[in-house]
Amino acid sequence: MEFCDLKKQYDLYKTEIDKAIQGVIDTTSFIKGPALTEFEKNLAKYTGIKHAIGCASGTDALVLPLMAWGIGVGDEVIVPDFTFIATAEMVSFAGATPVFVDVDPITYNMSPKAFENAITDKTKAVIPVSIFGQMADLDEIIEIAHKHGIKVIEDGAQSFGAESKGRKSCSIADCSTTSFFPAKPLGCYGDGGAVFTNNDELANKMRIILNHGQVKRYHHSVVGFNGRLDTIQAAILDVKLSHFEDEIVLRNKVASEYTKRLKGIVGTPEVLVENNSVWAQYTIMVEKRDELADYLKQNDIPTSVHYPIPLSQQDVYRNEAKVSNPVTEKISARVLSLPMHPFLTTEEIDLVCNTIKAFYGK
Repeated sequence: MEFCDLKKQYDLYKTEIDKAIQGVIDTTSFIKGPALTEFEKNLAKYTGIKHAIGCASGTDALVLPLMAWGIGVGDEVIVPDFTFIATAEMVSFAGATPVFVDVDPITYNMSPKAFENAITDKTKAVIPVSIFGQMADLDEIIEIAHKHGIKVIEDGAQSFGAESKGRKSCSIADCSTTSFFPAKPLGCYGDGGAVFTNNDELANKMRIILNHGQVKRYHHSVVGFNGRLDTIQAAILDVKLSHFEDEIVLRNKVASEYTKRLKGIVGTPEVLVENNSVWAQYTIMVEKRDELADYLKQNDIPTSVHYPIPLSQQDVYRNEAKVSNPVTEKISARVLSLPMHPFLTTEEIDLVCNTIKAFYGK
């Protein structure tokens, strides 16, 4: 059993993907080629946003708006304590200071109240992460942020394709980002990401920054870096995007089957009534997590822990963060992610769930 079965997905779309890759090779337009332009157009249409800009990774995507807005030394950016380190490290990379706040005990997304309590006169931006495939409470966060003149970046690395109140992830904040890491719901065959905004000036500046700060060849207006999305990756992603909605339906069916079998045995994830999750992960809350993970491994069932150490307690931040976020600390010690992809069979779901039940003597 695969935790994320990319081989099965490739086999389904092999003819289309191979043709798309060969098309890029035939044109030899490997950087900023027509397939990238087409993919960006389709991304913008899918999200309903004006500007969708491909970049080299979800990590690069996070630093682009920070640089474009001039956020850096002496500034603070508020981030959730429960997420992957990229959200915080790009704040540090830009020269600013990440401020870690607690998350909601139901969705594991940033707590709007914790965000509001952390605001100081140094706060320039907030980066709510839409964790595990469900969008954060962006409406409340944006309302609080804009009242204080704070920019909002949705980190949609795990939620591209999700919805809240009928609106797509990556379409609501001042700027949004996503990742196309291979295991993401929409993933390429290497690293890749994108940024989204309706702001023309911001979009133009981010395009300049990700291409070495060039306004035209060998004319550099700002300090930038090489953050471009490869054309081959864009071509692969464009094929996958055409099948993406069907895969979201399948992901939700898998999640529903997990929940039906595991509810009352372990803590199953909850999706708010106004939300539709893309299920980047199916993450349960358990007792005896390490023992359960070992037991599942003995039965050839892969699992993963997202994330075992709060960011504020990581070596790189522990000395300066000095915060206590009790919800984050609790869930970091108890969460366990199960195999999740659109092509899990009923037999595989049964095996996972029955093995968990057997561990707990149910």
